[in-house]
Amino acid sequence: MTTSRQANPGAPAPPAWSRRPANLARAVTAELVERIVRGQHPSGTPLPPEPILCETFSVSRTVVREAVKILQEKGLVQVRQGSGTTVTPPSMWDMLDELVLGATIAQDDTLAILDDLVVTRRVLESDMANVAARQAGPEHLRRLRELVDRMDELVDDHVAYHDHDRAFHDTVMQASGNRIARGVVRSLESQVVNTARYMGRTERALCVASNQGHRRIYDRIAAQDPEGAAEAMFTHITEAWLVRRGGSGSPARLQR
Repeated sequence: MTTSRQANPGAPAPPAWSRRPANLARAVTAELVERIVRGQHPSGTPLPPEPILCETFSVSRTVVREAVKILQEKGLVQVRQGSGTTVTPPSMWDMLDELVLGATIAQDDTLAILDDLVVTRRVLESDMANVAARQAGPEHLRRLRELVDRMDELVDDHVAYHDHDRAFHDTVMQASGNRIARGVVRSLESQVVNTARYMGRTERALCVASNQGHRRIYDRIAAQDPEGAAEAMFTHITEAWLVRRGGSGSPARLQR
């Protein structure tokens, strides 16, 4: 018996599911996001037809249609009556979407997407440090000082150090009162905070240097110096990433 995959060798290969997922539409969506980002379904080409996707994933048409609808919401495909479903160019993808960002980072050997993530974080956190220096209250200042002092004691324990590092940055963001910017930074970092490509090297000397940057940020916020706080945050995020990145020279997108 000839299957449609045999008849159509260009059809996608079955997913390597160890067991059938509870939410089939979500699982099919995640698999298709990865395939699109990998270039298995290039921009401008049609997504495989519904019957092929049904057979590939062993799911109903209802599941496939729901998955395609979700892909459309994420900006990865365009559905037109009579023209089928076409994969869109990366410029149309929702890069704040968890699946899209995660798959893009996984496929990026050049670290360009992580450079862009750091630049975005740097812009937002520098602005929030500026605002925090103007309006941080005693409780925020006390918390920042405690975290900086504690990190000096944790330079030999990079796991605990980085937990406190994230708490320091989050406290600055909270002090700014900008919930939208904080939400964007937290969403972006949640995708990469446990990945070796983003975290990079973890030697004691690097933790020591990193906390010197934190202390400069704290000092400028405590001194109610908005421009100084923004500059300290900008420098800290840039230098910390360049060290973790481990490359020679500074990529253009990281320069002023």
